[in-house]
Amino acid sequence: MTDMFSAADHEFMARALQLAAKGLFTTTPNPRVGCVIVRDGKVVGEGWHQRAGEAHAEIHALRAAGEAARGSTAYVTLEPCSHFGRTPPCADALINAGVSRVVAAMEDPNPRVAGDGMRRLAEAGIAASVGLLEAEAKEMNIGFVSRMSRGLPWLRIKSAASLDGKTALSNGSSQWITGPDARRDGHRWRARACAILTGMGTVRGDDPRLTVRDVDWQGMAPRQPLKVVVDTHLEIPLSAAVLQGGHTLVVSAVDNPHRVAALADLGAEVVVLPGDTGRVDLPALMAELARRGVNEVHGEAGMRLNGSLIREGLADELLLYLAPTLLGHSATGMFQLPELSDLSGQRRLSLTDVRKVGEDIRILARFQ
Repeated sequence: MTDMFSAADHEFMARALQLAAKGLFTTTPNPRVGCVIVRDGKVVGEGWHQRAGEAHAEIHALRAAGEAARGSTAYVTLEPCSHFGRTPPCADALINAGVSRVVAAMEDPNPRVAGDGMRRLAEAGIAASVGLLEAEAKEMNIGFVSRMSRGLPWLRIKSAASLDGKTALSNGSSQWITGPDARRDGHRWRARACAILTGMGTVRGDDPRLTVRDVDWQGMAPRQPLKVVVDTHLEIPLSAAVLQGGHTLVVSAVDNPHRVAALADLGAEVVVLPGDTGRVDLPALMAELARRGVNEVHGEAGMRLNGSLIREGLADELLLYLAPTLLGHSATGMFQLPELSDLSGQRRLSLTDVRKVGEDIRILARFQ
């Protein structure tokens, strides 16, 4: 597929991906998209999608290009939309602007588009091709692709631990194992997520706020992800920091109208999703989050919930920060998983990125 594209095509699509990354923290539930319009080998317009409900990348780029868009090539990181949502179809805007060629990095996984945008362009006489830097484009919108293709958000579990895999002492002390650079980096991963997930063990032990801090919003207004607490018995203290400021979803296995009303007074919503074991139905929770437009979930929980998410096959990726220290065998581990009697039962992962962040090591690993 890539043989049909020139070196210049690659260069301009790479720039479009750079523009798409500007919306990394802000576009939810929409995908991050960038667009570059080129005429006679020169960029005449650029744009990127900033927020849902606002103009798409193509519209920003066309406005910047003006009349220079006629006869140009548009490089866009996602197939132009062909349906009326909160904004008109971008495919029609490109046609009306007189663009002569459109190169898309990937087809839109949204069933409402799914190739229709490229077909509409081709039917209008525009040379339309797809597949340039496709892997990079999918990576940019891994959560959106997951939600559209699987009906589930992309779940990334974050954990900070010692080199021997321990997240806290047996007495609960855990602040801080990793250094300030790793903690700042963790907030960037929070910022790109649509929701931050934790459990009652973490709420009791750490009383986290689960807010995004220490992040450069690149001139955009700060956006706080949805805070999600798995609380099987609806025991969360009304004084919990995670409830402050609202925008919190408490997920329980039991209904308690009095507690639900008290939490509602604090701006929190309760969803009851009982599973067969009397605990929260975690697959149903993930499906519910997808229904709400959540693309990426950033998990910051304890070993029990982490282990449950892995056992249920819901975890897609691990984001691990390892500090150059040892806490000993009696300290708390990262994942509560059943003991293996045979190595054939081990859960294999692929390392996708390993780097040093401050004095710590950051590992990104995906379940195979």
